[in-house]
Amino acid sequence: MPLVVIVLFAVIVVGALIYNAYAADKRRKELAAWAARNGLEFSAGNVEDLDERYSDFECLCEGSNRYAYNVSDGEWAKRPLLAFDYHYETYSTDSKGRRQTHHHRFSAAVITSAVPLKPLSIRPEGFLDKVGEFFGREDINFESAEFSRKFFVKAPDRKWAFDVLHQRTIEFLLPRPQFHIQFDEECVIIFRNDMFSVEDFQSAVETVAGILDRLPDYLVQQQMSTTV
Repeated sequence: MPLVVIVLFAVIVVGALIYNAYAADKRRKELAAWAARNGLEFSAGNVEDLDERYSDFECLCEGSNRYAYNVSDGEWAKRPLLAFDYHYETYSTDSKGRRQTHHHRFSAAVITSAVPLKPLSIRPEGFLDKVGEFFGREDINFESAEFSRKFFVKAPDRKWAFDVLHQRTIEFLLPRPQFHIQFDEECVIIFRNDMFSVEDFQSAVETVAGILDRLPDYLVQQQMSTTV
C-alpha cells in the first residue's frame, strides 16, 4: 500500500477521533446545562444497573455491556426523573468468521408515578405494523382515526389503555413529537432508537408528565385504592 494512502488513512482516523471527542464533550456540557436549568443533578459517568432496576423495559435489556451515561437525576413536576443516554452491544460474525462488535446508543427518560400503573405501550406505527394487521396482528384502535393511524398501542388490559388515552390525552399527544412510551407498574419510560437533543429531552419529559397529569380522577382513585 503506498505511503501516501497510509498517511491519508491515518489523518482521517485521527480526525474522526478528535471530532468524536469534541462532539461528546459538547453534548456533555449541553446536557449538564439543561440539567442545571431544571434543578437536576448531572453525572457523565456510567451507571450499569438500570436493566435490573427497570427490568420490565425491554429496551434497557438488549445485548450486553449495558450502561447509562450522561445521567440527569432529580424531580420533574414532583415526580422522580432519570434522563440518560444508553449503550449496549450486539455481536455478529463476518464471512471470514471474525467476530464483530456493534455499538448501539439511544436516549431515554424514566419518570416514576405516584399513582400505581399498569403495562401499556405507545409507539409510532410503522410499515411492518400495517403488514401485521393484514395477518391479524392488531393494536388497540381509538375513536380518533388520526391517533390510530399514528400510534401502535398495546396493553394486556384494553380498558386501561382507553382509560389512560382518553380524548384530552389524545389531543395532547397528536401535535407532539413522537416517541416510544412504555408503562410498567410504577414508572414510564420514553425513548427513541437514537440520541435525543436537549430539546428532545425537554419534549420527552414534558410528554410523560402531560400523560400522567391527565390521568382521570376516577382512574387515580381506583389505582390508589389498590395500594390500601
